[in-house]
Amino acid sequence: MTLRYVPDPPVDRRLTDGICALWARVTNAGGAVGFVPPVTPEEVRPELVRHLVAMAEGRERLLVAYDEEGEVAGAAFLALNTHRLMRHWVWLYTVMLRPDRQGRGEGRALMAAVEEAARGMDGVRGIRLTCRGGLGLEDFYGSCGYKEVGRVPDAIRVADDDLRDDITMWLQFR
Repeated sequence: MTLRYVPDPPVDRRLTDGICALWARVTNAGGAVGFVPPVTPEEVRPELVRHLVAMAEGRERLLVAYDEEGEVAGAAFLALNTHRLMRHWVWLYTVMLRPDRQGRGEGRALMAAVEEAARGMDGVRGIRLTCRGGLGLEDFYGSCGYKEVGRVPDAIRVADDDLRDDITMWLQFR
């Protein structure tokens, strides 16, 4: 069983509902995608709307992974860099894969699809992302070819007594 990766899919209610459900499911399973559990699909919807606006304005792109039934199983956002000296790389945000599909190589396949999409963007020569420390995410991204290039200690507060490092990762295209 493999996923089908679609860059810039048509945005409709089924897609937005699918991404919101995925986002809540990943968060509630402990995923580091910008929220702290518990969260509902409706609570993440305003953040998705911000991404959709950026997409409509041409500032972001979306890559969706569909499962065998055509349901959203994964997603990632690529944000174009608007700074005139940094337009040669993109930001990668909110990488999500349905928890029941993790541990089978599909996360690496999603990252490869993200890289392929970014390589197809005019003038782009690299991808930058940040991840939350304490979960081993830097090891996963490292296994996908990314290198840790920065770390801000205790920059992310997931609870009053739980501060995590904000880790910056970089993938330079060769």
